[in-house]
Amino acid sequence: MSYDLVLLPARAAASPDTVDDFLTAQDSKPVADTVTEIALELDKRNAEVPEADSFLGAPAADGGMGEALFVSTPYDAIGHLRGLLFELAVPRGYAVWDPQLSWLMDPADSVPAAVTHGGAGEFPFLTKGLIDTWIPELGQPGPYLIAETGDQIYIQTYRHPDGHFDLEYRDGSADKHFATSVSDPTIVAELIWGWATGDRSGFEALNWQRLSL
Repeated sequence: MSYDLVLLPARAAASPDTVDDFLTAQDSKPVADTVTEIALELDKRNAEVPEADSFLGAPAADGGMGEALFVSTPYDAIGHLRGLLFELAVPRGYAVWDPQLSWLMDPADSVPAAVTHGGAGEFPFLTKGLIDTWIPELGQPGPYLIAETGDQIYIQTYRHPDGHFDLEYRDGSADKHFATSVSDPTIVAELIWGWATGDRSGFEALNWQRLSL
């Protein structure tokens, strides 16, 4: 059984709900040159690893359709393939669509950050849509999310079994490390996005405590 990821141009779909309309419109269209380039590079890299370490469920070159590329991978290689797609496709102006989770990872209007999602691995950017989707869905076995934009500059949250969130941010040094508790996932998502975009206005309504570690 394989796991599917799909590439489509950034901003080609305004939201996850409109991805299928875009993909349907690609049917029978000639494969775009950029799609061909990405597919050939994926197949090349897959051919360079031992068969037991293959990260493609089928040749990527077979998955092109218009401006979209459908790629399958074994479950144990999802993170590796997704990382390659970010490496190869995002600089070429492409987004990554995960149809199993309905996650649209579009670099358009994103904020660069080293993101660790406790249940799904690493990502190179944040978007408002991803944060709004991820935070309410956080749960075991990895109910946390960390976004780092510099040395000791990060925000992170952990969701407890009762549903409340610990939220911390650190702005470069120990005397700028604060924490609070929030019960509403919508507020957590807004605060993380505000932090990432430099808008701290929402922080003023919460009781932050400085941490000493």
